[in-house]
Amino acid sequence: MSADLTDGSPVSTGVPGLNGILNGGYAAHRAHLIEGRPGSGKTTLGLQFLLEGVRAGERCLYITLSESERELRSVAARHGWSLDGVEIYELVPPELSLDPKHQQTLIHASDLELGETVTMALSQIEQFKPNRVVFDSLSEIRLLSQGSLRYRRQVLALKSFFLLNNITVLLLDDLTSEQDDLNLHSISHAVIRLEQLAPVYGAEKRRLRVIKMRGTVFIGGYHNLVIENGGVRVFPRLPSVEPHRQIPNNPISSGIAELDRLLGGGLNRGTSTLVIGPSGVGKSSLALTYVSAGLKRGEHALVISFDETKNILLTRAKSIGMDVTPFVETGTLHIEQIDPADLSLGEFSARVRSAVEEHGVQVVVIDSLTGYLNAMPEEQFLVLQMHELLTYLNDRGILTFLILAQHGMVGSMSSPVDMTYLSDTVVLLRFFEAQGRIRRAISILKKRTGPHEDTIRELRIDSGGVRVGEPLDQFRGVLTGVPTYEGAGASLLSDREGNARQ
Repeated sequence: MSADLTDGSPVSTGVPGLNGILNGGYAAHRAHLIEGRPGSGKTTLGLQFLLEGVRAGERCLYITLSESERELRSVAARHGWSLDGVEIYELVPPELSLDPKHQQTLIHASDLELGETVTMALSQIEQFKPNRVVFDSLSEIRLLSQGSLRYRRQVLALKSFFLLNNITVLLLDDLTSEQDDLNLHSISHAVIRLEQLAPVYGAEKRRLRVIKMRGTVFIGGYHNLVIENGGVRVFPRLPSVEPHRQIPNNPISSGIAELDRLLGGGLNRGTSTLVIGPSGVGKSSLALTYVSAGLKRGEHALVISFDETKNILLTRAKSIGMDVTPFVETGTLHIEQIDPADLSLGEFSARVRSAVEEHGVQVVVIDSLTGYLNAMPEEQFLVLQMHELLTYLNDRGILTFLILAQHGMVGSMSSPVDMTYLSDTVVLLRFFEAQGRIRRAISILKKRTGPHEDTIRELRIDSGGVRVGEPLDQFRGVLTGVPTYEGAGASLLSDREGNARQ
């Protein structure tokens, strides 16, 4: 048998992620309104609520006016569920009955039909004595009421009956009338709205918002959700900043002495580094040097790739002297290949959070923000989302790298979004022309956690890995792409196989 619950105490929803949003779950012995258009996931949410009750030893009842028992069992079977232990009551309104005795002709039919429908529901509840009830859906009661005042009174009567019998109930509504829906908000203990969004391209995206929940501090705003094999899964927004944690302040080495000197000794844990530059200049390779160094120290790392496949990433890393495939096989390097057309930002944040909290990753690379921007076209919301994500990672001592590709190759370039003010360190990479060759330059524009060199150095990436040269103090205009040579002899990096080009 189920444990006795006090009024308002949390009752598990049975939906992964939703309990955390509701601060424990639904309130016991209260009526909760779950509203959303058809296809948003209301029925699945209701079934998960009842199945969780069955697991807790409670009596569970599904009252359906819109779907048959056969249809509900078919939905459950597709999710791999058995509805054994869930009582399903098909409430057929009298006006839908084929029995001629139920067809009223001399008086207004809706008066009897509504009363009989509600009476049938209450009679079934009194007979079964459930702990949990899902009522699907209120739209049928609304149609029979033929008026908002009568409709409100009927729902209020249902709510009072549930409360008197200590029942926790979900009232499902498909939003056929926005005006009446607002009337229900005031008499419901909690209101949760499900939405389904159809972008111009890519899979549909669903989200959830808790409009109200009396006497409970819940996580507000929109939370993405998916309906997958196994039911609804909700991805809560990242938690707010926790009390300050003690994070080691010692710089983290990249394994390249010249790069560490350029960065003033290295990067600090709990900071974010933005690596910007044109496509192909070496942004991802530079971030991989820190990933490789961390893996060699025995740390876990996460690389989120929007722009290239896992196989290409591993092949490229091996070609520049960083064979990280063994770390993938041992589970210390986690590579997530993401299609921004199919993934919501909430699910993206959930994957990062899972890697941090379940696998203990200490280095995170997001490659690239351009792909991330495609998942969130509205720039202002991307910045807010990234601020929330970086706050979460920094608070946990994670070393984070953000890769941002700029428009253009040489000369004047622009960025699709300005993330410099959110980042603790900004590394700028550029192509430049010298002695008939295309070369790369690296410089540090900012570092909040300590001093750094203000020089511009040459960057070279070959089969031996990433190398950083001496300051290009004999050139002027390197960052413009077409520098002017002003010295007696230019000290540039040599090929691994050849001599320096002077």
